[in-house]
Amino acid sequence: MLKNYRRLGLYLKAHGRQYIFGILFLIVTDAAQLYIPQLVRKAIDLAASGFFGMKEILFAVLPMIGLALLVAFGRYCWRYFINGAARQIEAEIRGDLYNHLQSLSATFYARQKTGDLMAHLTNDVNAIRMATGIGFALGIDGVMMIIAVLVIMIDLNSTMALLSLSPLPVLTIGVIFFSRIVGEQFKKVQEGFSDLSDTVQESFSGVRVLKTFVKEAVFVKRFVSKNLDYSERNLKLVRSWGFFFPAVSLLAGLSTVLFIIFGGRTVMEGLMSPGEFTAFFAYLQMLIWPLLGAGFTINMLKRAGASLERINAIMDEEPDIASPPAQRMVTSQIKGGLAIRNLTFTYPGADSPALEGIDLDLPAGRVLGILGKTGSGKSTLVNLIPRLYDPPPGSVFLDGIDVREYDLTVLRSAVSVVPQDSFLFSASIRANIGFGNPRADEQLLKKAADVSTISRDFSMFPDGWDTVVGERGVSLSGGQKQRVAISRALAADSSIVIFDDALSSVDTETEDAILSDLPGMIEGKTFIIIAHRISTLKTADVILVLENGRIIQQGSHEELVRTPGFYADVYRLQQLEESIRKER
Repeated sequence: MLKNYRRLGLYLKAHGRQYIFGILFLIVTDAAQLYIPQLVRKAIDLAASGFFGMKEILFAVLPMIGLALLVAFGRYCWRYFINGAARQIEAEIRGDLYNHLQSLSATFYARQKTGDLMAHLTNDVNAIRMATGIGFALGIDGVMMIIAVLVIMIDLNSTMALLSLSPLPVLTIGVIFFSRIVGEQFKKVQEGFSDLSDTVQESFSGVRVLKTFVKEAVFVKRFVSKNLDYSERNLKLVRSWGFFFPAVSLLAGLSTVLFIIFGGRTVMEGLMSPGEFTAFFAYLQMLIWPLLGAGFTINMLKRAGASLERINAIMDEEPDIASPPAQRMVTSQIKGGLAIRNLTFTYPGADSPALEGIDLDLPAGRVLGILGKTGSGKSTLVNLIPRLYDPPPGSVFLDGIDVREYDLTVLRSAVSVVPQDSFLFSASIRANIGFGNPRADEQLLKKAADVSTISRDFSMFPDGWDTVVGERGVSLSGGQKQRVAISRALAADSSIVIFDDALSSVDTETEDAILSDLPGMIEGKTFIIIAHRISTLKTADVILVLENGRIIQQGSHEELVRTPGFYADVYRLQQLEESIRKER
C-alpha cells in the first residue's frame, strides 16, 4: 500500500506549512485536554477534604473554563489548516488527473469506460481528501494522545495502568486484521461505483436510441442489477466496519470494569485519593477515542490506498502520441503540402492492416477527394495526418517534414476536421462555431456560418445564433449539427481542412450551396473531402478510390469517369438515381 502513497507525498510536501501549523494547533489542543483531568483531580481532592470556600472553587473552575476555550480555539485552527490543505490537494489531484486524461491518446479511451473515469474524478479523489484531511488529523492525534495518556496513567499508578490496559494487545491485533479486510472491500465498492456510473452515463447518452427501440425496461433492469450489486458491496463493507466499533467499545468497557473493581478497592484502602481515581478514570476514557480514531484512520487510509492505486494506474499511463523531444521538434508554421510514402498502418491489436501501400503527393492549396466503400480506410487515412493515430515513421509528411517531428500543438492547430459524427458542446451556436479559434472576429464567424448555410436557420432558433444547443447539440437536427461543425472547422482558419463525410446529413440542394461558396472560404488552403456522392468530389484536383485499405484508382474526375472501374460505376449509378428523382 505504501507505494500507492508516493505520488501523494508530493502534494503533502507542497502543503507542508499548512500541515505543520495544523499539527502545532493539534498539540496545543491535546495538551489542554490532557491537563484538564489534573485540575479535576485537584478540585475533587479539595472537595473531599471539606476545607474550601468560594475563592477556592473559583480558582479550581476558572482554569478549566480557560482550557476549554483553548481547546475550542485549537480545534478550529487545526481543522482550518489540515482540512483546508486536504481540500486544496483534492482540487489539485483532480486537476492533474483531468489534465493527464486530456493528454492521453485515442487508444486509451478505446479501452476505458466513461463511467469509470468519472468515478476516478469523484469518488476516488474524495477518498484521498478524507485521508489527507480528517484521516491525517485523527492519525496524528491518536498517536500523541495514546502515548501521552499511557505515560500519565503509568505515572499515576503503574500497576493500575497495566491492569486496566491488559485488553489493548487484543485490540491492536484486531485493528491490523480489520484493516486488511476493509481495504479489499472498499476497492470492490469503488469498482462497483464505476460500473454503476458507466451504466447511467451510457443510458443517458443513448436515450434517443433507447426510446426508439423501446428498451427502457431493459436498461432499468440493467441499472437495478448494477445498483443492487453496488449496494451489496457497500453492505459488506458496512458489516465489517460496523463490527469494529462494538468490539472496541466492548474492550474499552472491559478496561473500565477492571479499573472500577480494582481502582475502587485501592481508594477504599487509601492507596489512591478520590481525585486521583477520577483523573485516572478520565484518562482511561480519553484513551477510548484514539482507539476508535485508529479504526477511522485505518479505514480512510485503506480507502485512499485503493483509490490511489486506481488513480496511479491512470497517471502512469503514457500517451501513445506525444511531441518529439525539444531538440528535434519542429514548430514552424505548416502551409499544407501533403506527401504520403508507402504508408501501411495497422490498428493496435488488429490482425490485418487498415491501410497498405498508400502513396500520394498533394501540393499546398490543392483539393483531394477520397471515395470508397464503408471500411475501406478513408477515415483512418485522414486521422493519421493530425496524428489522432500515429502513422509509421517516414510515411506521412507535411511540407516535406514527417508529421511525427512536429510539435503536436502546432500540427493539430494546422488541421481542422469535420468528423462523421458531429459533436457539439452544450453552449451557444456562436460559441460552438468559434470553438477552434478564440481569436476569430465576428466577421469570420458569420462568414463561416454563411458558407455552411447554418445562418439560414438562425431565424428558427429562439435566440438566433446565441441559442444554446443542449448536450451534444441535442436540440438540433443531424443536418444542422453537421453544418455547425462545418462552420467550426472553417472558422478555425487552419492550413488544412478535412471533411470526413461531412455532407452526408444535408440534402443535395444544401450540399450544392455549400460547395459553391466553399472555394472562397478555403482559398489557399489544402482541402481533403471524403464523400460517397460523386457530385461532392468532382471538383477535386486529385481523387483517390480506396478498397480494403489500398488505392485502386487515382486521378481527376474526368480521368476516372473515362476509366472503367469502381468510380465510373458509382458515377453512372448516381446519375441514373438523379434522373429518376427528377422524373418523379
